[in-house]
Amino acid sequence: MKCDIKSFLDAEKPDDYQERLKEEIGALNAKFHMLTAAVNSIGSGFPFSVKDNICVKGVEASASSRILSGYVPPFNATAIERLPKESFAFIGKTKMDEFGLGTFGINCDDHPLNPFDEKRVTGGSSAGSAAATAVIKHHVSIAESTGGSISCPASFCGVVGFTPTYGAVSRYGLIDYANSLDKIGIMSRSAGNIKYVFDLIRGEDPRDSTSVSTEISNRHSKNLIVIDQLMDGIDQRILKSFDRFLSKLQSLGYSIEHRSIPFIEKSIPTYYIISMAEASTNLAKYTGFKYGHKITDFSKGYNDFFSDARDSFGMEAKRRVVLGTFVRSAGLKGRYYEKALRLRSMFIEKLSETLSAGLIISPTMPSLAPKIKDAGSLDPIATYSMDSITIPPNLCGFPHISFPFDYIDGMPVGAQAVSGHFNDYSVIDFAGEWEEQFEYKFNYNAGAL
Repeated sequence: MKCDIKSFLDAEKPDDYQERLKEEIGALNAKFHMLTAAVNSIGSGFPFSVKDNICVKGVEASASSRILSGYVPPFNATAIERLPKESFAFIGKTKMDEFGLGTFGINCDDHPLNPFDEKRVTGGSSAGSAAATAVIKHHVSIAESTGGSISCPASFCGVVGFTPTYGAVSRYGLIDYANSLDKIGIMSRSAGNIKYVFDLIRGEDPRDSTSVSTEISNRHSKNLIVIDQLMDGIDQRILKSFDRFLSKLQSLGYSIEHRSIPFIEKSIPTYYIISMAEASTNLAKYTGFKYGHKITDFSKGYNDFFSDARDSFGMEAKRRVVLGTFVRSAGLKGRYYEKALRLRSMFIEKLSETLSAGLIISPTMPSLAPKIKDAGSLDPIATYSMDSITIPPNLCGFPHISFPFDYIDGMPVGAQAVSGHFNDYSVIDFAGEWEEQFEYKFNYNAGAL
């Protein structure tokens, strides 16, 4: 399996390598807007970036929201703390949809651009992480996924994006969107790099009660399962390419099985009800008093003061706060939120049964990365429907990985492999096996040795 972290650390580099890397990243950041800010100096370790909702001590963490502007955490997230300082060099925080609320990476100021086509979206919400990985040759990004925030941009930007089993990596130091859905993961250019970093950051953390010490397995299966309902609405060009991909996998010894899972399409409203309800509670603490942006006019009444502070939220954040508050209100909680929790339990049971027979395989996204002007004009329902394939594994906390399997009109197309809980190595190794058969393409290689 390809992993260039060890070879990078062992390689002799020119004396001016760090300075050259810094200049190259700065020039590319000016073009693609992937970082909130680059560091003043880069260490000698393997370069890594961090999504802006994950805390790095002494570095602003705004989750790309104006309401958190100026917040500088005095501590590291556990995932960051576990990266050996002598082996990894921090290069900056990456831009994202505000608080992780978005599919295209455009719900933030000066949003990132796709390195394969600047007129197209990067995908979200880990937009900057994917763009940075697509332009920096030796690099990993510590990212986060709630409903597809790693897989989606990985697919649109042609990189490898891994989302672990819920609880495998501590969430301590993460600025939460939805507590029962958020998972810290990894993006890079190879499955080997991801496996290397995953082994460093995973494991139980006493500061996060949802983290676990369960052993990570590799129950590798040569059986691949296609869920027929997930194929509905996918671009015909992607479907044809996916059929060729499946044929290639069959030539490598894999068997392909088609199955149907009842009501899997209901995972979309189930996910959004749960995530919005949890988001509305998590965002309630941003009142203009304690974190980030502060209101200093204390002559106003409470309602006016609170409204002025909350006006710093973007439109999507406001929409999800309103809808989340609605579905968990006293008279409606049983009709929406509690029913969604029961449906999630059903999906976990049904998908676990399916995954006991092999890996679920599918295209990652139903279309190529859309043009920015087109994505911005979609109504919320159409935008939410773009997550139809990435939501089921995220809703249920299953490990999954997205990796490029083809290029159409010069744009990358990703495949997503899903496995059962704590069988994370199986999807990483599956992507690694594919990398031996398929060469990934990149237009930029900042820091190449």
